[in-house]
Amino acid sequence: MRPALLRALCAGVVGVLTGCAAPAPMPPVEHVDLPRFMGDWYVIAHIPSWPERHAYDAVESYRLLPDGRIQTDFRYRKGSFDAKEDTMHPVATVRPDTGNAVWGMQFFWPIEAEYVIAYLDDAYQTTIIGRSKRDYVWIMARVPCLSDAAYAKLAERVAALGYTENLRKVPQRCG
Repeated sequence: MRPALLRALCAGVVGVLTGCAAPAPMPPVEHVDLPRFMGDWYVIAHIPSWPERHAYDAVESYRLLPDGRIQTDFRYRKGSFDAKEDTMHPVATVRPDTGNAVWGMQFFWPIEAEYVIAYLDDAYQTTIIGRSKRDYVWIMARVPCLSDAAYAKLAERVAALGYTENLRKVPQRCG
């Protein structure tokens, strides 16, 4: 085989292999105080999963269970503020040696979706939840609405995590 053809073939194979490489892991925060993280979090913006793509009034609530898992209750209205409330009830398991920042979120057995707390402010008032695949992300806060400046800073953090898709702001009732 000619050297030039061999080099081109090798470059093509390397390109295909690196193109198929797994994305970089989502970097978690160093530590999450689980009792402090529990409670209601309003979904401010997201790259949504299929069920939440038309969500209004979306709130994710966390509650520690006696066995250490986390009961999650996700409430939202589909398509308008007047729609009936829908809910999902996944259970999360904190993955060992992650500072409580990486969870396996189980919507149905036996599959656990990766759930990474990638940003959490010191006051536990805003958070960003992401995934290594960069397919879904959630900006959440303890209040239903943020200032434009606060939202812009969180959206910049999402982009810095490697997300390229546009965020969808979730309609929330403010005030």
